[in-house]
Amino acid sequence: MTRIAIELVPRECQELVRELEIVKDFFPAIDMINIPDLLRYDMRSWEGCAQAKPYFRQVIPHIRAIDIDPQQPLPMADFLVENGIREVLVITGDPPQDMSRLIYPTTSVELIAKFKKELPHIKVYAGIDQYRTSIRSEYDYLRRKEYAGADGFFTQPFFDFRLLEIYAELLEEREVFWGVSPVTSDRSFRYWEAKNHAVFPKQFQPTQEWNQNFARQVLDYVRRIDSNIYFMPIRTDIQKYLAGIFPGQSE
Repeated sequence: MTRIAIELVPRECQELVRELEIVKDFFPAIDMINIPDLLRYDMRSWEGCAQAKPYFRQVIPHIRAIDIDPQQPLPMADFLVENGIREVLVITGDPPQDMSRLIYPTTSVELIAKFKKELPHIKVYAGIDQYRTSIRSEYDYLRRKEYAGADGFFTQPFFDFRLLEIYAELLEEREVFWGVSPVTSDRSFRYWEAKNHAVFPKQFQPTQEWNQNFARQVLDYVRRIDSNIYFMPIRTDIQKYLAGIFPGQSE
């Protein structure tokens, strides 16, 4: 059965609760919340998931590997257990702009193994960055994460359906959440191309309508192949964006 998630940014508690209420009240097809760990905000991802728990049973915090001292117990372990958070997404994490913040040379592979050792009941997802290197190299990296204990994967957002189909064939029978994110300005388009090396089709348009049509296409596809999807509405009115993907559910 297809699971549908949305990624909500934990800017501050009141705003997060407002967005949770919108999703819960108007879009019942969405059954999971995943929350990134962004250093520019005070709320950590697992704290945001605790806020989301009264609204959604399934919540997934992002855990940054470079923030974790491999020689010490997982610092959020007790919090996860006490708040009934049973799934996490392990990512490497970008270095902080403020280099006075302590980071470690911990890799995603090492952190996945650490979770499996210290919290074996936790389901661990790992990231797939289809723009990082070649398809072959990314697949080999995925296999190393599986060997460390990864139970499933979250991709970077896709914008080209043909590339998604290639990865879906390659990752057949694995649990994957396929990412979709709206890009509705030339500035955002240039960011995704320049910083993340994203691939866009020739017919791409930075409009709400194009992005909603693409999201519906991906949603229909993952339902056909019995896979999963997550939406990442960056700098977008989530109610307007989701209303174009789930028509009739936003009234």
